[in-house]
Amino acid sequence: MPQHKSAKKRVRQNEKRRLHNRQLRSRMRTMIKKLQTTEDPAEAQTLLNAVKAYVDRLATKRIIHPNKAAHYKSRLEKHVNTLG
Repeated sequence: MPQHKSAKKRVRQNEKRRLHNRQLRSRMRTMIKKLQTTEDPAEAQTLLNAVKAYVDRLATKRIIHPNKAAHYKSRLEKHVNTLG
């Protein structure tokens, strides 16, 4: 357990940020799953643009690693290209 006042605050901040980042990552995964289950090429393309923008935003904030964002985007691009 932290002894100093600042260390106690740091524990509170870390927990708050952890939960917030977890929520953002969960939303990202949900968006990806929705895109992967889509069969309509037109709808998939619009979803792809939204997912790519969201993944880029998380990578910019360093919630996910930029290379992981690139991996996700590449994989989803390939999926959408096979549809239509």
